[in-house]
Amino acid sequence: MRQRPFRVRLAGVRTSWRTLDDGDFFCPGCGGDRRYRRRTGRRRFVLLGVPLVPRGADGPVVECVACRAHFTADVLDHPTTDRLAAMLREAVHSVALAVLAAGGSAARAARETAVGTVRAAGFTDCTEEKLTALLAAVTAESRQRGRTHVTAEIELHEVLAPLAPHLAVPGRESLLLQGARIALADGPYCAAEREVLATVGRALELDAVDVDRLLVQARTPS
Repeated sequence: MRQRPFRVRLAGVRTSWRTLDDGDFFCPGCGGDRRYRRRTGRRRFVLLGVPLVPRGADGPVVECVACRAHFTADVLDHPTTDRLAAMLREAVHSVALAVLAAGGSAARAARETAVGTVRAAGFTDCTEEKLTALLAAVTAESRQRGRTHVTAEIELHEVLAPLAPHLAVPGRESLLLQGARIALADGPYCAAEREVLATVGRALELDAVDVDRLLVQARTPS
């Protein structure tokens, strides 16, 4: 077997990296959660291994510790898999509470549907008692602070809007459908439930036409 001749690189440009900070991120190269290092560097012209002439700054870049690939800083805007799962759980929980608050929690069918939805999202210890107690606490606090519809809409947006860019359309539609099925568990939509679901749709960046379609679709047994 013929061996390749050993070649010495006489000259080139080398970057000397310095780590600014580190953490966890979703690596597009690996396709999963990894550690990263945010780094900045200085480029120098190197001759026979000796750094000579400065060639300016390089970076900052986000370097994956596993695959060593470099990315721009906006890659950190994408949540990790664990963070995205937590955001989704909180979104389902918030939608369920908002729908129950709008339609009332007196109907057992609505409570049971809400509990099942929240459990399926990841809060496996959720019970009717816990959900009802939380709803009562939220309602009491809202009355004490004079909470308005605008305030409730802002709170839903705070939970749902950061999640929307990271969910495909079917995922956003599924979240709305879960809220719609809670509303329908004790009968047709009331005006307050429709208003809450419309707010959910806007926060999830769904068109009003699609929201209406999904509210009709939710009436059809799956």
